[in-house]
Amino acid sequence: MINREDMLELTRRMTSARSSVSRVAGAYFDEDGYVDGTFNIHFLKLSPSERTGNLNNAKSILLSKTNEELKEYKIPKESRKPGSVWQLLDGIKESALKNDAFLDIFYEIVSEKLHPGHPAACFLYFGQYDVPAKGSDREWMEGSEEVYTYLLCTVSPLEGEYEPGKPKYGFLYPAFRERTGNEEYINIFEARHGKMR
Repeated sequence: MINREDMLELTRRMTSARSSVSRVAGAYFDEDGYVDGTFNIHFLKLSPSERTGNLNNAKSILLSKTNEELKEYKIPKESRKPGSVWQLLDGIKESALKNDAFLDIFYEIVSEKLHPGHPAACFLYFGQYDVPAKGSDREWMEGSEEVYTYLLCTVSPLEGEYEPGKPKYGFLYPAFRERTGNEEYINIFEARHGKMR
């Protein structure tokens, strides 16, 4: 089960002034699901309005209904074999979104699954959250317990040219469980009535 407080904690570090997100990459798909263009940029190179729009897009996954729209899944150990999607996600995360070859493979996988009937977009966010320590009285303390490194993905219909609408699908990897990153789990988002119409 996902603890909603964990998700809210992550969103508090997703503001233009102090964002844990450092890079964003994505692909645009035509109505048949074929890649129609890609981008990859450092977050601080975006305009203020673009930063705000991207953060709102990313946060919509974390602010969705926990354990209803955003659910936790355990990743079977046997599925973590060479060439698996999990190995790919680990590679994308470890490269901090800077390996375009990994991203192209990921977009191909999305393309195979995506048949929206209209233009769509898949955005990937790379972030690092310095998890602050909490005392036994649950008060925040100085210093951090760990750095949680994550990928957050959104898949949305396009509204206008290159403007993603409300996400229909997405994920947070690895899951943020009990205020720590846990690579045995992934949080997967699917909006209610989530089909890309």
